Amino acid sequence: MKSHIQSLLEQTLESFKQQGIVPADFEARIQVDRTKDKSHGDLATNLAMMLTKVAGKNPRELAQLIIDTLPASAYVAKVEIAGPGFINFFINDSALADQLQNAVNDEHLGIKLPTPQTVVVDYSSPNLAKEMHVGHLRSTIIGDSVVRALEFLGHKVIRQNHVGDWGTQFGMLLAYMEELRAKNGEKAQLELSDLENFYRAAKLRFDESAEFATRARQLVVELQSGDEYCNKLWREFNDISLSHCHEVYARLGVSLTRADVHGESAYNADLEQVVKDLDAQGLLTESNGAKVVFQEAFRNKEGEPLPVIIQKADGGYLYATSDLAAMRYRSNVLKADRVLYFVDLRQALHFQQVFSLAKLAKFVREDMSLEHLGFGTMNGEDGRPFKTRSGGVVKLVDLLEEANVRALELVRSKNPDMDEVTLTEIARVVGISAVKYADLSKNRTSDYIFSFEQMLSFEGNTAPYLLYAYTRVAGIFKRVTDLDLSQAKIVLEHEKEKDLGNKLAQFGEILSRVVDKGQPHVLCAYLYELAGAFSSFYEACPVLAADNDSQKNSRLLLAQLTARTLQKGLNLLGIETLERM
Repeated sequence: MKSHIQSLLEQTLESFKQQGIVPADFEARIQVDRTKDKSHGDLATNLAMMLTKVAGKNPRELAQLIIDTLPASAYVAKVEIAGPGFINFFINDSALADQLQNAVNDEHLGIKLPTPQTVVVDYSSPNLAKEMHVGHLRSTIIGDSVVRALEFLGHKVIRQNHVGDWGTQFGMLLAYMEELRAKNGEKAQLELSDLENFYRAAKLRFDESAEFATRARQLVVELQSGDEYCNKLWREFNDISLSHCHEVYARLGVSLTRADVHGESAYNADLEQVVKDLDAQGLLTESNGAKVVFQEAFRNKEGEPLPVIIQKADGGYLYATSDLAAMRYRSNVLKADRVLYFVDLRQALHFQQVFSLAKLAKFVREDMSLEHLGFGTMNGEDGRPFKTRSGGVVKLVDLLEEANVRALELVRSKNPDMDEVTLTEIARVVGISAVKYADLSKNRTSDYIFSFEQMLSFEGNTAPYLLYAYTRVAGIFKRVTDLDLSQAKIVLEHEKEKDLGNKLAQFGEILSRVVDKGQPHVLCAYLYELAGAFSSFYEACPVLAADNDSQKNSRLLLAQLTARTLQKGLNLLGIETLERM
């Protein structure tokens, strides 16, 4: 409904331009907000006050002119001017009921799908030299929820797991793998089951043995030159490392597959060409032996230009080089309209520089949107990045295991007579959902405090609360036999029916914000509000004990649409629903 009112106002503004009331080149971001006090309507806009200066008229005069020019709409029952020039819209209840009726029978819940785009989403991107840790959680689940929403809205999504599978550390790891196999044969495979210990042991050998370090450096050179023996070792190591990642993805319910892996190594052959192309355009400068690009827009506090290092003095390449190659690939080969990078906020300057350089060097099409959707950190209760008690990095799999154990204790305490198989399955869903929802419900750009106690609470904006809310709604239909709603019609008479209907009608607007801004927390807040709106409706409006069959069936349709919306919303967050808790 909000988008419909915005469309009416956009048409009105276009009419004003044609009439010469405002300049033809005038651009305005039309704001439509929901009113807090329903006596002042359902939606409001301050467009009249925005146009005052350019139109040379007072706001109330302009507000009346806007109302007089608005195209007719069945959805608008009444329009009023309020205060200094606000315009309040009262929505036609029967038109809202018709919209909800259409949503009941539509697989997209009545959402009008946008023009489809090809969207490349770069997310998760762990370093294959180590196991995934809690620092990978946010990129992985925020990226995945946005991917799901994009696909639901009809966009073509190409997942890109830009894993760290290249670089000097791989020489050290391959040298240690080679050494272990020489000593232990196939038993060496067991050593790789714990990548963290494997990495530490390899680093220790590198630091203590000059001979080992020389062999490691030799393997790097041979790997980068395409030596088949080194590449065979490298592929085996990556395969084992990726197995660790995909075990975590499966446990998290993340949609990334092996086919989505397109790591740093995929661009290795293009790095030299990136340097040549930048040089041919006169963009490269030599600085202390390194090849760099300076861009006028990027300077430090002292006003000195900040370089983008393309090639080090020793001939090595950096992240910027492979990122430029990746952008060119995503533009020329994948034909992306948008490329979204879910990488933490500390990389903001890096992405600003390489995005600017990619456009400057014409590595990407001018109309391709490059977007860094950065995120804050997950912190412990001390306000610092989440660590183990000994100060080490927390493995993601260990965090999920602890969530499962705590969830099992919680579920068992509430269902002491439930069988163990059912308890275990419910705990699995609750534990994973609690971790994911606690993160997704926070503003992407904010840091947040990780707390098992808070995330497993059945009160407030948490996964357990929403999972339980869904089971309550779905549970209504378990008490109904021979249900046939095919001829039922939604009628909004009670105030709480209208409130619930208005909330259900907002689902499309919410998903637009999720995909446009990469903000899953907006969807979390909406689902929490929807659950609250249903609870108020259910208390005030008897469903199965309604006054008559038509009223009962109307309310059953509202309950059914609520259940579908909650389930779809949670699914888009990557969260499973339960039929009982």
